[in-house]
Amino acid sequence: QVQLVESGGGLVQPGGSLRLSCAFSGGIFSVYAMGWYRQAAGKECELVAGITPAGGSTDYADSVKGRFTISRDNAKKTVYLQMNSLKPEDTAVYYCNTDRFLFKLRETQGRSWGQGTQVTVSS
Repeated sequence: QVQLVESGGGLVQPGGSLRLSCAFSGGIFSVYAMGWYRQAAGKECELVAGITPAGGSTDYADSVKGRFTISRDNAKKTVYLQMNSLKPEDTAVYYCNTDRFLFKLRETQGRSWGQGTQVTVSS
């Protein structure tokens, strides 16, 4: 059974940076597209960024384009989210998740979620 463990969140000032990591176990990492999601208080979960199994294609929410970068290391079974120029509206719990195809990552319903990692952007 696939297990995902997110880490790297914290408190950062507006304009700052963080790098999130998601460690994968319990399956063949290299066959899965990987996505980073976030859920802010009182809001629905949304896909922030996705990446294909080999890392050749990515997909970003409009709100983070040009600021966030998703990457993966298949040897380490880890996916990363580099977040730059952070804004208060980026404050949320961030989760990672998997699917077989990049386009299916946009479907948020029916997924199982880990504990996530809290990102707080505040001065």
